[in-house]
Amino acid sequence: MQALTYGPAGATSPADEIWIARPPGFRRFETSVVIGHGEHVWAAAKEAVLHWGVKRRSGFRVAPDAPATTDADYRVTAGCGPVSVREPVRVVAVVDTADRCGFAYGTLTGHPVSGEEAFVVHRRADGTVELTLRSLTKPAPAGLWRAVFPILLVAQRFYRRRYLRALRT
Repeated sequence: MQALTYGPAGATSPADEIWIARPPGFRRFETSVVIGHGEHVWAAAKEAVLHWGVKRRSGFRVAPDAPATTDADYRVTAGCGPVSVREPVRVVAVVDTADRCGFAYGTLTGHPVSGEEAFVVHRRADGTVELTLRSLTKPAPAGLWRAVFPILLVAQRFYRRRYLRALRT
């Protein structure tokens, strides 16, 4: 099994309501957005998030076409015309409780950056459903991607905006 390009795995803590981890050397990001209200929104959001809906609805392809499963490897691909970027990742944590559902994936060798990203939906007592994004990012350990890290940060901001709209009803 290929090693993750960072550590510690699970540092985005998708099961935790409050995220306190601050590993040194990483750019830390967290934000939440309301995606709707009610049981039907909750059910749809849970299904979507575990089937890579945030990434897919933001323009990525994910293989295999399977729900996020701890310790499973996936290939996330972003493309524009003939140019595509493959991002090998491993799901490092999955949460699926009565009011919180989602997962975190970590980067493998060949990914443009090094770190972890989590997509979590959760619902409040009043029925409000939110999507939370968490990420820890630093340059890839080696290769061309390391040299273009500042450009990758711009792309990351672009895709984060898409992620925040992906599950809205």
